[in-house]
Amino acid sequence: MVKKVSKKEVDIIGAGKDLFWRYGFKRVSIEDICKKASVSKMTFYRLFSNKTDLAKRILNDVVEDSMVRFKEVMNAQCTADERMRRIVALKMEGTKEISREFIEDVYTDTGSELQLYMTQRIQESWETFVKLFKDAQQRGIFRADFKPELLLALSRQMTAILENKSIMGLYDNPQQIIIELTTIVAFGIAPVTK
Repeated sequence: MVKKVSKKEVDIIGAGKDLFWRYGFKRVSIEDICKKASVSKMTFYRLFSNKTDLAKRILNDVVEDSMVRFKEVMNAQCTADERMRRIVALKMEGTKEISREFIEDVYTDTGSELQLYMTQRIQESWETFVKLFKDAQQRGIFRADFKPELLLALSRQMTAILENKSIMGLYDNPQQIIIELTTIVAFGIAPVTK
């Protein structure tokens, strides 16, 4: 059964996402979120236990939406090259407006509830991605000798790259790094044309 979401809940989620993406998790207060959403703190606490609970809900919604859209791309009738272009475009859209502060707050706050939750959601997503890539291989969309599990290992290394301040300093924002890595990986798995 699908839980009905109130307008106030939608407003809080939208305000939280906008503020977290722009300023990071740590710098945003519940008061900031309530002000932007035009709700009282009492309303906030009736819907969410705390700021981390809201952030987990936002991350979950983003991951779920991304998964639906990724499945659509993987099932589309198009060439491997076009499919990979669409995957890169999804990644670009999904990471736009995410601030360096948010990336640092989530990925470098080792052991925090939010970091552990994000790690868990990413792991679950990658298990689905691996299955979808293997299915695409069986359909001849990607190279048969390509091991989708390697993408999982590379995604784990992406976290280390995002934590590397010298690498981060080479780019204007985290999206540029994420897109560059995605593009490098994406176009390396298409079938080799002769």
